[in-house]
Amino acid sequence: MARLRGWLAAQVEAQALRWRLWTPVAFGGGCAAYFALRAEPSLWPLLIAGGALFALWLTARRRGMSRRWTLWLLLVACFALGLCAAKARLLAVAAPIAPAMTEPTTIEGWVIDVDSPGENGHRIVVAPVRIRGLAPEATPVRLRATVKGEPPPPGAPIRVFAILNPPPAPASPGAYDFARNAFFQGMGGVAFSLSPTRPAVLEEPPWRLRLVMRINAARYALAQKIVARLGERTGGIAAAMVTSHETWISQDDLDVMRDSGLAHILSVSGLHMAIVGGFVFFAVRLGVAAWPWLALRAPGKKIAAVAGLAAVGAYLIVSGAPAPAERAAITVSIAFLAILLDRQAVTMHGLAVAAFVVLLIQPEAVMTPGFQMSFAATAALIALVEAWPKRTREISAPWPIVAVQRFATWITAAVAASLVAGMATGPFAMQHFNRTAMYGLIANLGTSPVADFVLMPALALGAALEPLGLGGPFLALAGWGVDTMLAIGEWTAGLPGAVKSVSSAPDFVLPIAFVGVLFMCLWTGRLRWAGLPMAAAVLIWPRPPAPDLWIGEEGTNAAYRIEGQAIVVRPGVRTYAADLWARRRGLTPTERRPDWTCTRFSCAPPADAAAPVALWWGRRAPDATQLEALCRSAPVVSVRATIPSLPPACSHRLVLDGVDLARGGAAELWRAPTPSGWKAVWTADVRGDRPWTRAAGDAFSGNGG
Repeated sequence: MARLRGWLAAQVEAQALRWRLWTPVAFGGGCAAYFALRAEPSLWPLLIAGGALFALWLTARRRGMSRRWTLWLLLVACFALGLCAAKARLLAVAAPIAPAMTEPTTIEGWVIDVDSPGENGHRIVVAPVRIRGLAPEATPVRLRATVKGEPPPPGAPIRVFAILNPPPAPASPGAYDFARNAFFQGMGGVAFSLSPTRPAVLEEPPWRLRLVMRINAARYALAQKIVARLGERTGGIAAAMVTSHETWISQDDLDVMRDSGLAHILSVSGLHMAIVGGFVFFAVRLGVAAWPWLALRAPGKKIAAVAGLAAVGAYLIVSGAPAPAERAAITVSIAFLAILLDRQAVTMHGLAVAAFVVLLIQPEAVMTPGFQMSFAATAALIALVEAWPKRTREISAPWPIVAVQRFATWITAAVAASLVAGMATGPFAMQHFNRTAMYGLIANLGTSPVADFVLMPALALGAALEPLGLGGPFLALAGWGVDTMLAIGEWTAGLPGAVKSVSSAPDFVLPIAFVGVLFMCLWTGRLRWAGLPMAAAVLIWPRPPAPDLWIGEEGTNAAYRIEGQAIVVRPGVRTYAADLWARRRGLTPTERRPDWTCTRFSCAPPADAAAPVALWWGRRAPDATQLEALCRSAPVVSVRATIPSLPPACSHRLVLDGVDLARGGAAELWRAPTPSGWKAVWTADVRGDRPWTRAAGDAFSGNGG
């Protein structure tokens, strides 16, 4: 025991310079705690608590209190300040949310950007000027609209006849909340056009909006030129990697990238920023070193760092500054700033500063898969660099031997980096996306040399020179890299067992895994392996029984479980929601039997189908005869409309109507020994009463809960 206590004391003492690394973890924990609340807190209690704890830490530090106490006070203060930052961010972005309008309306506004295509067609981001039926103060700042035909370019004034709704709620209880993400992006509604867009005559927009539209128009024009050069398939992927426009990527290619573990290459994030910034840094540094006169008179490394910063900023603008690109740009910029300040560029302390800056600017990022995966992977890679043995330099060794040794070292480092990054991001991929690319390591090892040394540098040069008409040779080289990457992706995605589906663990398990990953990265010494069971929590935690039945938002679709399969009542209707629910519960989506009795507005199972649900999705309520037939066919009846009264045949059935669905959203049901025979969990109960969950009539006032 004495030896054990001595060893533990030595482990703790070895962390003397690393305790501060836990401050952004505590700050992020406060941000996450804010978003986990079921009711909106008031601002002033948070500010008072945060200020008091911070003042208490300062006082304790100035009075020379023991570090073990000041450290805990600092972490608690950072947690409280994280709550304050999240609340302040919400107050800063609060904007009107569109109501669910019962009738189509006319929307007039400016096209801000072309968004990634959705399930039903191309999507655009619109800054609405007028919406028929909404007062100016109730008009959302931004809308995402699905349009018919080709999307209009950024900067176009349009008029569209569309169905307008608030941002969608989660597809099932506990699923990713797109409405929360939309709220912090200023996206106050979604529209589905019923006719082609038409030009509109609008007053001139503010100068900031004009500037954004001009930048986005230039980005979209560049994407079109890349596609024209390389073709729709190759050019579509290349354009997505440069400008974030995924308009030309087919669903088949997207599935290949996901199943092979290469989907992260499509999103402009840390990999792209690091490659572009690093390529410019080393190219400029080499250029300075190759000019003796300049090399003797100027600090080449700092000049290269400034060039790298400029390249990262330019790439951020060209990519449209999506949230992952902003986070990556901040992280890479801090590394270049460290070089300018004569500090080591890539360190765990630099990553901690980057995490703090990102969370101060975007506290909501802590809830997004991109933030969690990028910082977990980066922390794991830096920890690998810290633990990597120093290479012994050879003295007078023959160059063939040196070449072989260095190649072997590079291969070992590449395998280790891919393996460590994959293991660090694995818990988040399993929890959020419910799939694991079993051959992702092979695919990433095969594409890494092409992407790092050919594809991204050629794309950067080609995109920079294409406005001058000189980007052809570089884009052709980048096109070869894209085709090679697709070939590797298709091969790995086609291998047996390429994708392993994993059901989601309970919500509290992912934070445990996150803390475990961070403990293994931030702690030095052998005690870091104590975090391994926590890091593997998502993989090993027992899953609760899957629901017997799922009813989608508004009752427009439903699915039930039979022997590991999710039988979807209405295949092709809100497919994304049904597939998402099935994946989260570890089920395989399957179409219902063809012998169901289905009409224009309803579907009911046959007597021998063992199906627990009958569905009525018409906006008009069924008459008594129709409702009786539905109740006789299944123990649970979901009706989209409001039912004034129930016939006798429904007395022993669980009937959910429009009132229930409007209040609760999507629902999961389990068979249970209750009076109704079922236990239900509603989406609204899990989300709570937050500004992004409220109806337009109950819009957030900004003054508290």
